[in-house]
Amino acid sequence: MKNLTMFCLTLEPNHLLLIKKLNYVPVGLGDAKFSSEWLHDKSGQSIAEKNSNYGEYTFHYWLWKNYLDNINSEWVGFCQYRKFFIHEAINEKDVLFDTLNNKVIKSLPTLSSSYDCILGEKSFVNNYRLKFFKKNLIKILKTPSVIFSKKNRNIKFHFDVFHGEGNLDAAVDLLDEDNKENFRKFVNEETSFNPHNMFICKKEILHQYYESVFPWLKKCENIFGFSNLKGYGLKRIYGFLAERYLSYWFQKNKRVKEYPILFKDISDYKDF
Repeated sequence: MKNLTMFCLTLEPNHLLLIKKLNYVPVGLGDAKFSSEWLHDKSGQSIAEKNSNYGEYTFHYWLWKNYLDNINSEWVGFCQYRKFFIHEAINEKDVLFDTLNNKVIKSLPTLSSSYDCILGEKSFVNNYRLKFFKKNLIKILKTPSVIFSKKNRNIKFHFDVFHGEGNLDAAVDLLDEDNKENFRKFVNEETSFNPHNMFICKKEILHQYYESVFPWLKKCENIFGFSNLKGYGLKRIYGFLAERYLSYWFQKNKRVKEYPILFKDISDYKDF
């Protein structure tokens, strides 16, 4: 049995060789045509038609329903064509492909028994005061305390500003009683979360997470639908909701270890 299976998600078919060089499993999303060397979300039980609203979660749904039991590794992980888990931070501005290939996570050490899940290092939303002003001045004026108090610039406030006021509260109301109260407390008290819907966990835990997040997102469709989701902040609201929930769910239920995430678009390696 392999130690770790890593899926790398992309919208670009020309990333195939680079992803395979990393020894990751290539996953093609979106409307481009992908060869048989790719996994994709358009066969079997699928919600591929919702990709523009769910983002990478259309693949997660496909994996859950069609493929997860076929994975022959203890750990399963997910990265993106421009975001990668690395063992330690890289200070280089221009990262050569060989450097990337040597730094990305491909297996987990034997000490991994001390944790159940890897998430990206936290993103602190309370540092974005200027962005808040630019995005929603009216919201700032309604809640002037956020100008001076970083603790009031919490996850809920950030979501209200960037993804529609009241939308997170409405979604939280649809959770089961236990998660409803705990998740509401999380978004109202925390000023950081583990971003980008990237994670690595044991296969049996992945089953548990999917069984929690997807029924909730389905209920959210009854509120938000699809036809009125316009603009970046609303278009992918289901992916943004899942991103906050992922951080909460793993922190609440599992032992989490954080790793840095490197921002590097493999499209830059045109001459590789």
